[in-house]
Amino acid sequence: MLHPVVLSGGSGTRLWPLSRQNQPKQFLALIGERSLYQETVLRASRLPGAAAPVTVCADDHRFMVGEQLAAVGLSSGGILLEPAARNTAPAIALAALHLLARDPEALMLVLPADHLIEDEAAFRDAVAGAMTLASENFLVTFGIRPDYAETGYGYIRRGTPLGDAGFEVERFVEKPDRETAEAYLEDGGYWWNSGMFLFRAARYLEELERHAPAIARAAREAHANARSDLDFTRIDRDAFAASPSDSIDYAVMEKTDRAAVVPVSCGWSDIGSWSALWSVAERDGDDNRHDGDVISVDSRGNLVRAAERRMIATLGVEDLVIVDTPDATLVARKDRVQDVKTLVDRMKADGRTEHLVHRKVYRPWGSYDSLAVGPRFQVKRIVVNPGAALSLQRHAHRAEHWVVVSGVAEVTCGDRVYEVAENESTFIPRGSVHRLRNCGKTPVELIEVQSGGYLGEDDIERLEDVYGRS
Repeated sequence: MLHPVVLSGGSGTRLWPLSRQNQPKQFLALIGERSLYQETVLRASRLPGAAAPVTVCADDHRFMVGEQLAAVGLSSGGILLEPAARNTAPAIALAALHLLARDPEALMLVLPADHLIEDEAAFRDAVAGAMTLASENFLVTFGIRPDYAETGYGYIRRGTPLGDAGFEVERFVEKPDRETAEAYLEDGGYWWNSGMFLFRAARYLEELERHAPAIARAAREAHANARSDLDFTRIDRDAFAASPSDSIDYAVMEKTDRAAVVPVSCGWSDIGSWSALWSVAERDGDDNRHDGDVISVDSRGNLVRAAERRMIATLGVEDLVIVDTPDATLVARKDRVQDVKTLVDRMKADGRTEHLVHRKVYRPWGSYDSLAVGPRFQVKRIVVNPGAALSLQRHAHRAEHWVVVSGVAEVTCGDRVYEVAENESTFIPRGSVHRLRNCGKTPVELIEVQSGGYLGEDDIERLEDVYGRS
């Protein structure tokens, strides 16, 4: 059976400020109403005979994965939580071990969570050809036929034909300079390395044992010591952290003598930068892509995304990327957006947090939005979903005032359990054990005012939590 495996561990720093560590690009609706992750799992689910997708993701994103699967009506073939980032080779090994426990003949279709594919029929045909080669024990990658000289992708040089399905891989090539990329395009025998793969799970592990035994050994131990947690599989932290960090290309594909490539033209993009998003998005007559409340006069070739409730106006500008969010704004030339990562690196070096979290933060119970922060106070808008509850907790350094704006909240404070309705308020003293629950059928919205000497999110001692957070 064909088992899609979706790798969702990337951070998408080149799409800052929209993509951040707590909500990377694969979970964003960049084109259309669904996220890139949702489009990926839906596309995979429509392949003939495909099983429910397996997702490998970071622990911080586990509830986002579950919620986005449920939102598109898909069940999960497993959500494996990587306790540390170790690149693609170990992540794929975990998925292979997970699948072999259920299906000894499992075929794995490995897909990054954040890629765009516009021609689904061409993609489906390429998968069918790759399945034929995988049944002959090839490890198959997909090569994208280039239509311009791209320097941001690795390339694959095709070798001997393998029937009608594909070719042997002659060699993998690193990202080239402009002159080399143009020569590859003219040659016609080079394809972009898509980062998508198809092979038998058992064959991948055999090749991994042969060429990267330390990775295989760590993955087996980490998987053997994994434990179930709600709908997730928690991989053993210590064993997995001992694995070398390496990509599947370096660890296996460049070393095996059974690498094959299937060429495909399917409207593929890895949405690796704001300029890449501009190139695949629908644009107006002036080549502008606008999202949100944007007014443009005498401006051409721009990508502009306005934050909610705020207008952006452009006048006489060309080839710019302007991305506005409630707490950060990016303005860059379109030919420089590959360097956005350097801005993120600067934020890390300066100890800032704008690359980590949005002002609005999603939690398994709902969300909160930091409205105002000052010396010894913080104001948040909190939304609790129907049937959801925050953890039973206490704070060592702050007190909280809650004002319910809509809905009815069930409040636990010390030994008391009571309801707070719309236009009512309550006070949570510092150090008191408390919880907020929504027992109703509509969201509860409240304004929380925190006051105290320290207001960080790590001033939470969770005593009980239905979501398994420590």
